[in-house]
This record gives sequence, structure tokens and C-alpha cells, in this order.
Amino acid sequence: MIAVRHSMVSWEIIPFYLSLALLGGLALAADALLNLTGNVWIGRYLGIPGVLLILASSGYSMRKRKLITSGKPVNLLRWHERLAWAGSLLVLVHAGIHFNAWLGWLAVWAMLINVASGLTGKFLIVRSRKRLEAIRAGLRAEGMSAEDIEEKTHWDSLTYNAVKQWRTIHVPITLAFTGLALAHIIAIFLFWGWK
Repeated sequence: MIAVRHSMVSWEIIPFYLSLALLGGLALAADALLNLTGNVWIGRYLGIPGVLLILASSGYSMRKRKLITSGKPVNLLRWHERLAWAGSLLVLVHAGIHFNAWLGWLAVWAMLINVASGLTGKFLIVRSRKRLEAIRAGLRAEGMSAEDIEEKTHWDSLTYNAVKQWRTIHVPITLAFTGLALAHIIAIFLFWGWK
């Protein structure tokens, strides 16, 4: 008997939210540290390496769409996840708690939604499918009928089917984030005090 009776909520959804909370918590801690040490000016420049890391993470997307041919997709996916997460952390520290740039904050919110949708793909889809298959296999091994298995896994199946639609959000939000970030960068160059 396979002992996989845990809900998708505890095995898949909670780690998803914990990873988002970790991103936010680290950004708040870094911003607080910069404020406490009188080094707020450092945060002003963290947006540059943050955006560069996010741009570097696009290798996976380019490989997936056959725009480049080098690199193994599995390795590029790992780099995509790590670089995008680290870049997002730096951009969040860059944004800090300073609400004086609306365009920048729109870009930050688009980035956060993009990170959340990307984490949906990472944590929820692959793991949820495997967990659901394992639960069904365990119930089959116990001799449960197909109808009873479907009834027992109904809510998990609905959850899995809902999160499979994540790309319909991830791609347009990525484009929105790209446009807003580009507009923010252009505005910075136009209005920067170049003295």
C-alpha cells in the first residue's frame, strides 16, 4: 500500500505560498538592513543587476521556442527559476517601501504576478500531477474501483485542472512586466538628474 494520502493543499499549495513569502520576507529584510545601516542608496542601483538577472533567465523561454539551440532544457529551466527569483529579489529591494514612482510600482506588481504564475508552474503543476497519480495508484493497489477513486480524488482533480491553465496568465503577464519595466527604465533615463 502506498501511503500517499496527504492533500494537495499541504504538499503543493503551502510550499508555493511559502516560497512567495520567502521572497517577500528576504526583500523586506534586505530593505530594512539598508535603511538601518544608512545605505538606502544601494537599493536604488539594485534594479540594474535585478533586471539583468531576469533577462539572463529568459534563455529557457528562448530554447523552448527554438530561438536558440544550445543548452539542455532541464538545465535552462533550473537556471530560469533561480535567476528570475534572484533578479526579482533585487528588484523588490530596489523598489523598497518608497511609493514615489507609480510606473515602477506597476512594473513591480506585474513582476510579482509573473513570479507567482511561474512558481505555479514549478510547484503546482508537476508536483500536483505526480501526487494525484500516486494517490490514484495507491487507491488502485488497495483494490478500490475506478468510480470510487474518482470520487475520492474529485477535489484534487479539480485543483489540478485549474492550475494547469497557468500559462494563460504567465505569458501575458511576462509581456506586461516587460513593457512596464521598459517604460520605467526609459522614464528613469529621461528624468534622471545627470549632473
